Amino acid sequence: MATATERVAAPAEPALRRTVEVWSAVAGMALSTVFLDAFTVVMNRLDRAEFAATLYPEMQRIGLDLTASGVAGDPYDAARTLAAWFGFTLMVVLLLGITGIFVARRRPGRRSTGWFFATAGLVCLVGSQLVLYPVAFLFFAGAGLFALRRPDRRPDRGPDPGSTR
Repeated sequence: MATATERVAAPAEPALRRTVEVWSAVAGMALSTVFLDAFTVVMNRLDRAEFAATLYPEMQRIGLDLTASGVAGDPYDAARTLAAWFGFTLMVVLLLGITGIFVARRRPGRRSTGWFFATAGLVCLVGSQLVLYPVAFLFFAGAGLFALRRPDRRPDRGPDPGSTR
């Protein structure tokens, strides 16, 4: 049985911090909240008359036609459906991001944690109907860093000062 001094004297494994990965996920979650939630909140506060008078003409002016898909119904129902889809997408993205951050902080050496961020990026990309591709890139960058940065490899600090090279 090892004594307390022998346990303290054992060399500690260098800790790998996943700060860049976590901050890229936090930035992606914050931007997803701003963009996806903004449309959802606006649509939930508008009634049919206000939508037809204010938001729908602006959406048409920028080239966004909600009735072009051939779905029967009026633009208000299509916008409400889109807002509900954005709200659901946001909840899934936040759940995956928070889970990824939790696992990254608890076990930073696990490379499989990047799959949470990759899935959050994919959900953000598909759920926003390819509109938020810059935001999804933040999640993909964090997932890529999980794949590239290995905890078993020490950083290169150059040659030793005592070497003859």
